Amino acid sequence: MKKLGLTLGGGGAKGLSHLAFLKVLDELELKPHIISGTSIGGMIGAFYASGVTASEMHRKISELGFLGLLKFARISGFRQSGVLSSKGIEKYLEQNLPARYFEDLEIPLKIVSADFWNRKQIVFSRGALIPAIISSISMPGVFPPVEINSRMFIDGSAVNPLPFDIIKNDCDVVAAIDVSGEKTPVNDKNIPGIIGTILNTFQIMQSAIVYEKTQRFMPDIYIKPRLENFRVLEFDKYEEILSSVSEDVSIFRSLIGEFFKL
Repeated sequence: MKKLGLTLGGGGAKGLSHLAFLKVLDELELKPHIISGTSIGGMIGAFYASGVTASEMHRKISELGFLGLLKFARISGFRQSGVLSSKGIEKYLEQNLPARYFEDLEIPLKIVSADFWNRKQIVFSRGALIPAIISSISMPGVFPPVEINSRMFIDGSAVNPLPFDIIKNDCDVVAAIDVSGEKTPVNDKNIPGIIGTILNTFQIMQSAIVYEKTQRFMPDIYIKPRLENFRVLEFDKYEEILSSVSEDVSIFRSLIGEFFKL
């Protein structure tokens, strides 16, 4: 059978929709040969590569909610380079993520982060897993940069929000789920607030990166759910986010079926 490479993109709370697509793979009993992910895509990819099914992840969200994770992330103030601290999320991962090292994973995983001072992409695929995840989700202004081996890292979406290119040589079929979403005006004046301006500008940059990447190499399966006007920190809307991608999930199921004769 062909080897499936799965890429889970970054998008904050919108990334919870990844679970709907992972459920398709579980139902079809199709195990990816390799997974790549950025930001929340890297976090969800780590759980999945550890052997946690999409349904189990959904149950964890229903019981605690990723909103609960944000409650763990205490307010730190801008003097700490971010509004929130990632210590609570780190603790949650220590308590709930089955694997501690990349080498412990059932499925090979690559997580993208950005080297803050060198301004380059870094791909984690060996060693300690949790620091790599935390570095990849550290959105500028929201979470402070993460120090690993005397180097500072921020959210991987700053350099590669949909890292399908880093696994194209490791598999036969590349499937990429782009959860960057869509943004439309939310008021008559068409003027966003300061936080919305900062976060949406970051997402504009991400979209530009993905566009340029797809001009050079298009994944075999590329899915971009509309996910209109969901904010990156609206984890409390996880059920609404999941239900909004039903049509895209059907398309994904059909395409996977065609490629793998299922």
